[in-house]
Amino acid sequence: MWKKIIRNLCALLWVAASASLWAQDFPSRPITMVMPYAPGGPGDTITRVFAAAMQKQLGQQIVVDNPAGASGSIGTARVARSKPDGYSLLMIHVSHATNLAMYKNLSYHPVDDFEPIGRATSGPMVVVARNEFPARDLPDFIAYLRANQAKVSLAHAGVGSASHLCGLMLMNALGVKLNEIPYKGTGPALNDLMGGQVDVLCDQTSGTVPPVKAGKIKAYAAAGLARLPSLPNVPAMNEAGVNGLDISISFGLYAPKGTPQPVVEKLTAALQKSVADPEVRARLDGMGVTAVGVELATPQALRDHLRHEIDVLGGLLTKAGVKAN
Repeated sequence: MWKKIIRNLCALLWVAASASLWAQDFPSRPITMVMPYAPGGPGDTITRVFAAAMQKQLGQQIVVDNPAGASGSIGTARVARSKPDGYSLLMIHVSHATNLAMYKNLSYHPVDDFEPIGRATSGPMVVVARNEFPARDLPDFIAYLRANQAKVSLAHAGVGSASHLCGLMLMNALGVKLNEIPYKGTGPALNDLMGGQVDVLCDQTSGTVPPVKAGKIKAYAAAGLARLPSLPNVPAMNEAGVNGLDISISFGLYAPKGTPQPVVEKLTAALQKSVADPEVRARLDGMGVTAVGVELATPQALRDHLRHEIDVLGGLLTKAGVKAN
């Protein structure tokens, strides 16, 4: 019996030593970082910022891939099925939690099929509209939506996306039902908003602040309890006496379940150095997004945040009866 115990112990030590030695060589080839929404949107921009920063930390190329569609579940499923060796990563936001509520037969589980690496950003949302939208200010905007809800179009990046959740909360807060126009990502939705094809969008500051400052679209309200440092002249929705629109979106980095712990630790260390990088923080600040503190760029912090979003925001979709087509 003792011989068997010793053999098993030696085997475990060999596996641990092998994994550690293997991780010392990681990465030895390019890494793919999947952003499961269309290029040009806020998630894509954030992903490329971190891909470039982590590439410097790891000394290996990181390629961003955008397999968009089905509320991010297509690209997410691809990573879940990938070899758990650290060469296929997923950068994703709240849709990782909400897809569980929307898809009856989701091909992966957001908790069980992934190894969290760490949180990357936290960003507020803002309500914007096409430049020709007739409302002059926030009170006028609210009054116009309530009086013309049947003919106002609300763009979003797909069912369960951050912009969809924000749009739902906006309609609930105002007691209106707008005409929802889903896209395969915020990039195409924002392009149509700038082109005047749709009326309103509620989305992350990372995508909306630059065109607002460039005069390409109009901002009416911060979707939170306070004004945004990036748009100090734009009031918060509660300044107009409207409550119930308080949402912030966080991006996190994942690897497939079973990725060796030494590799997870190496990726987490690279992420932590990236969130603390002054250049990264400055780029994100320019988009109205905040890089999280190093203490939140950890597997446990991301795991806790994901479970919270499954409960709260997944619960919002379930209560609203929202299901993917």
